[in-house]
Amino acid sequence: MTDGDLTGWIGRSRTTRDTISAGQLAKIAATFDCPAPASDKTASLPPGWHWAFFPDITPLSGIGRDGHQALGEFLPPVPLPRRMWASGNLKINRPLGIGETVDKTSTILSVEEKQGRTGHLVFVRVGHEFSGNRGGSMQEEHQIVYREAPDPDAVPPPPMLPPHEPDRSVTLTASPVQLFRYSAITFNSHRIHYDVDFCRDEEGYDGLIIHGPLTATLLMELACSQAPGRLLKSFSFRALSPLTHVHQFSLHVFETAEKHYSVWACNHRGELAMTGEAELGPDQ
Repeated sequence: MTDGDLTGWIGRSRTTRDTISAGQLAKIAATFDCPAPASDKTASLPPGWHWAFFPDITPLSGIGRDGHQALGEFLPPVPLPRRMWASGNLKINRPLGIGETVDKTSTILSVEEKQGRTGHLVFVRVGHEFSGNRGGSMQEEHQIVYREAPDPDAVPPPPMLPPHEPDRSVTLTASPVQLFRYSAITFNSHRIHYDVDFCRDEEGYDGLIIHGPLTATLLMELACSQAPGRLLKSFSFRALSPLTHVHQFSLHVFETAEKHYSVWACNHRGELAMTGEAELGPDQ
């Protein structure tokens, strides 16, 4: 397998449309156990909540063994069994509004094969443009990593530790019910989030995997809580290791400069699972 086999997928694009509906917002709020945002037209979509819109609605006949949409439709047919979000970045020009109808144009930007410590890796970078009928505008890129099946004899990499002491920390636990609900509202049927037997027997994890976007949303929320009333302007994140539902995890924030925050998530051993950088803009 070489990345040249898949370069024909670069530039492939599609556009989907969705409306930021109050009903879906209520489901997201219930999943995060927080109040739903105001439903009037002046209210903005909270950061990260856009991941619960624009779902891939795939018939069961188009689902692969891992529960994901079978490859070869929009995403390239990478012949590796495991896939996860590796990183992402989001730029919010103007927040999407409640009740706004939004077009999302997604484009395959690059396909790159690498040789990692655990074997073959393929990175697929996808860009998204969001354009609302009331002026909402965002750009996003996310990178998906495809990997070989786990090797039970492989030596785990040395853990990465936090860069400095945080200004604030919170400790959380994700229940199977919350992960199921998040999968439901995002229409994500990847079995690593709800099928414990699949996680342990096929993927080698000790429990259900907490969704990368869910963790990233919590980190955005933590950064914004440091300056109430200010809007998120940009956010970037990188997933380093998985979090599972059987252990507590922690979120941390540190102000690096005015309106700029470093955030990170750690597993129950204090090792880094995700890092991020947030920039806040003017007051709402």
